Amino acid sequence: MKVAVLGASGNAGAEITRELARRGHAVTAIARNAETIPTGENITPTTGDASDPTTLAPLIEGADVVVSALHHTILADTLLKAVKDAGVPRLLVTGGAGSLEVAPGLQLIDTPDFPAEWKPFAQTGVAFLTRLRDETQVDWTFFSPAAVIEPGPRLGRFRLGGDQLVTDADGNSRISFADYAIAMVDEVEQHRHSRQRFTAAY
Repeated sequence: MKVAVLGASGNAGAEITRELARRGHAVTAIARNAETIPTGENITPTTGDASDPTTLAPLIEGADVVVSALHHTILADTLLKAVKDAGVPRLLVTGGAGSLEVAPGLQLIDTPDFPAEWKPFAQTGVAFLTRLRDETQVDWTFFSPAAVIEPGPRLGRFRLGGDQLVTDADGNSRISFADYAIAMVDEVEQHRHSRQRFTAAY
């Protein structure tokens, strides 16, 4: 497939770019500084500012799928406009874990132990998902990571979930960026969560 990745120089975006290229997809990897984007076969580093839909739309035109790793820094309406203007049918978004439920009706962000310094970022993810759930034209998917996502090995094994936080036997919820990327590219290829949110953790 032809896949455009926004935020391709960040931790998640770079791993997603590498995973897509590894599987033979043609990747237009977009970031404000193209020099920081991963290089290699099947990757076309592209300089672009995703916050401007009129600038972004021509960069993603012709893609089968757009994968955005920018939900903290771009509004849902801005991204959706660019995707629609470019005629791209599918949008996958790297979301946050804050909106995942830890109990019926209780989001992780609303629990007493949720770090205060993370809340502003988590709230942008909650707002982004809320907006996507009203979207009917673009075929979207919102992929929340585990509570802790960090650099680590590419194990190739994890558990998938829906709207609930996935934890291990000790109550921990974590995943590496590399394995998060595997799950994201699996979704690009398998298209199992149309207009849904899903999550993954060890």
